[in-house]
Amino acid sequence: MERPHCGVAFHGQWSAGLFYQGKAPIPANAEDANSFWHYRIVECPQCRELTIEVGIGRMYPADARFPMTPGPIAGWERVRPIVAKRVAPRSNIPEAIASDYIEACRVLSISPKASAALSRRCLQHMLRENGYVARDLAHEIELLLAETDPKKALPLRTRSAVDAIRNFGNFSAHPTKSKASLEVIEVEQHEAEGCLETIEELFAHFYDGPALARERKAKLDAKLAAAGKPPSKG
Repeated sequence: MERPHCGVAFHGQWSAGLFYQGKAPIPANAEDANSFWHYRIVECPQCRELTIEVGIGRMYPADARFPMTPGPIAGWERVRPIVAKRVAPRSNIPEAIASDYIEACRVLSISPKASAALSRRCLQHMLRENGYVARDLAHEIELLLAETDPKKALPLRTRSAVDAIRNFGNFSAHPTKSKASLEVIEVEQHEAEGCLETIEELFAHFYDGPALARERKAKLDAKLAAAGKPPSKG
């Protein structure tokens, strides 16, 4: 698994146990009385932080000696940490854009649909701030992908990822869904994570890359000035 606290993969040994089990007789409409809850915990060997998950199963009638028998656990839900480690937005990213990204990270494990919606809004804010303005997000993505300026054009890997966001929810078949960046559409967990990864790549493209280029140019110009030469071009 990947360490949710520090983001590095490791093979951990889970410790598990039962912390609640329903008892017969079961009252009508008492869902929790007809359930059992397990927990499992693993410690990260690097940062020593705990990852905790809970799982629920149902009780089933058995026989007179054992009136209720636990069935299989339906699935595990992470309760700590709620948010896995991701890239923290740098101070050079506008506050509204960084806020949408942070919120998309926080709700990822709770609702991939909501996370993807916030990622799309974050993407739309980013595109519009950088001059790609159209009637909806799908067309704004088209403007970005059609960029011919080599200084602004996306790398191939990032182009494919951005184009994939446009296709979540089948925008091409349902154009009305592209008109609202916050439209809640069906996405899988890995698709919502892909949205966040794409946003992180665009942070590097629109903000970190240019900032690094300016810093390098300033250092070069300082050296040229010290040598009595004119500043560099570009």
